[in-house]
Amino acid sequence: MYIYQNKDWPNFTWDADVIAPLLGKVRHQQGIILGVMQGLGFRLQEETVLQTLTLDVIKSSEIEGEQLNHDQVRSSIAKRLGIEIAAAVPADRNVDGVVEMLLDATQRYEELLDEERLFGWHAALFPTGRSGTYKIKTGEWRDGAMQVTSGAMGREIVHFEAPVADKVSYEMNIFFDWFNSDQSFDPVLKAAFAHLWFVTIHPFDDGNGRITRAITDMQLARADQSKKRFYSMSAQIQIERKTYYSILEKTQKGNLDITDWLHWFLDCLLRSMKQTDQTIAMTLKRAEFWEVNSSIDFNHRQQKVVQMLLDNFFGKLTVSKYAKIASVSTDTALRDLQDLINKRILFKEGIGRGTSYKLFEIE
Repeated sequence: MYIYQNKDWPNFTWDADVIAPLLGKVRHQQGIILGVMQGLGFRLQEETVLQTLTLDVIKSSEIEGEQLNHDQVRSSIAKRLGIEIAAAVPADRNVDGVVEMLLDATQRYEELLDEERLFGWHAALFPTGRSGTYKIKTGEWRDGAMQVTSGAMGREIVHFEAPVADKVSYEMNIFFDWFNSDQSFDPVLKAAFAHLWFVTIHPFDDGNGRITRAITDMQLARADQSKKRFYSMSAQIQIERKTYYSILEKTQKGNLDITDWLHWFLDCLLRSMKQTDQTIAMTLKRAEFWEVNSSIDFNHRQQKVVQMLLDNFFGKLTVSKYAKIASVSTDTALRDLQDLINKRILFKEGIGRGTSYKLFEIE
């Protein structure tokens, strides 16, 4: 029996003695974050929000196996929020679609969630009407069965089967009524309920996971009473995705006592909030770098690569990597790098093929 087949669905129960202390920790951490951010200047708040939303979009898509271009996501968000950034790039339609959905959820968190709004999100996620090579129904509820499976074709393991298609509209109307009107729950707990409830219905042909996480972000924005996002639940879920899928499967095959799910959700949320310290530190580091070097003239290629280094560039920067990132020849890359060395922005390590480049630490 799946959870939605219980006669009392969706009247969830939980052990308050287990959940209340953990919820208290989350609320305490939430207060710390909002207090710290209020102490930062507008520009640093803006940069932290941009960093957090960029991470949220990229990691939510990664959970579904889709890799989005970091620069495109960052540029798309900055453009829609009116934030000026260096080395902005045009974004693909699929990138813009995910960004539009997340910003609609978090910047308009006080507005009603309804069928029309979700259909708009779904259409934005799939602008071509296809998921990969498969044509799907977009901007409307699914009309077929929905199973979550793994394994090779012909030997699939069914982890979960969602409600039949002709019940989706009915189930979603109950969900909308609860989400928009029921204020009896703590708003953070409500985010956990909404996440489980929506992903259980699985109302679309595809994109259910990303929309689930957008709804979660929307409810967390309500809990924070702020459009500014300073922590990314999706980034933490991506790190813990094996456990995430395991606890979801266990909960959906259980009864209506969702204590274990709430415990995991709040633990995960707490860990995501604690990552905010690193995001703020990175933001301060970038801001200090550009302030100290405000008199230095960078070309757009150098700006792009230096920004990546400030964002904790993975691995070592070499001439070939610079050329690939900046889409230039190795000769141009070498000239750009030598110019940055002369300006004491970078220094060189190693010799020959082992040569790499690092940023000078700000004194």
